[in-house]
Amino acid sequence: MRVLLLPLLSAALLVGCPKAGVDAGTTPPVANASSPATPAASDLASQLTRYHWQLQGANNAQGQRIDALFMSYGTPLQLNFEDDRINILHSCNLLGGTYAVTGDAVTFSQMTSTKMACADPKLMALDGEISKRLEGPLGYSLAKGEPPQLRVTNQAGDILLFAGEPIAKAGYDGPGQRVFLEVQAQTQPCHHPLIEDMQCLVTREVHYDAQGRKTGKPGEFGFFYGTIEGYTHVPGVRNVLRVNRYKIKDPPMDASNTAWVLDLVVESDTSAK
Repeated sequence: MRVLLLPLLSAALLVGCPKAGVDAGTTPPVANASSPATPAASDLASQLTRYHWQLQGANNAQGQRIDALFMSYGTPLQLNFEDDRINILHSCNLLGGTYAVTGDAVTFSQMTSTKMACADPKLMALDGEISKRLEGPLGYSLAKGEPPQLRVTNQAGDILLFAGEPIAKAGYDGPGQRVFLEVQAQTQPCHHPLIEDMQCLVTREVHYDAQGRKTGKPGEFGFFYGTIEGYTHVPGVRNVLRVNRYKIKDPPMDASNTAWVLDLVVESDTSAK
């Protein structure tokens, strides 16, 4: 199944479906969080785009932990904001929508998703559990600090607490360069002097114009020896990724001076061989 997440490159990020049987761990209750202040709409929008927001706690109106939101096996659900788009990571499928901040409310559109299947039915259900709790107008508050905390309250009285992780990493030499990489569905054996039986992603650079249409001639496929922060490859799924490429200040000896950070998945093809 081929899923195109265009126009305007507004797809959610792709993550792999974890294997069942791994301990999901525990999370602190929302009730322990401090009560932050509500910032101005423009301030909140600015803050939202600076961080990855990872779910730390979730309680319903009765104060009970919402266990259904913690099925990602050690990797918490994560919200990414860019312009007027919201993308949800670490569920089963690709989830995304739009959002707007007005007054003391933030409003999310109905979430859209691809239709990949995960082996664990609870992980499959996670898509719907998070989507229904982030639809419509939501109350919000933001507590500054390290890390900052975003508290979201829906009309049913559910309270979700997210902790912010800065997107811009220390040690990068200047702003990143935006690059699009097509990743083949299967990894291939590649030679590495220090790693036996290494498997590499096979990638090539592709190009898009301002309207989100492919343009120009793609590069040649080759082995990708590094890692892409935020991306977990699923065998059998071909992806086009939008990534930010950074130069690293003072990299360790014999280490790469380039860092790759996933921004979003532009295109996903689950029928690739």
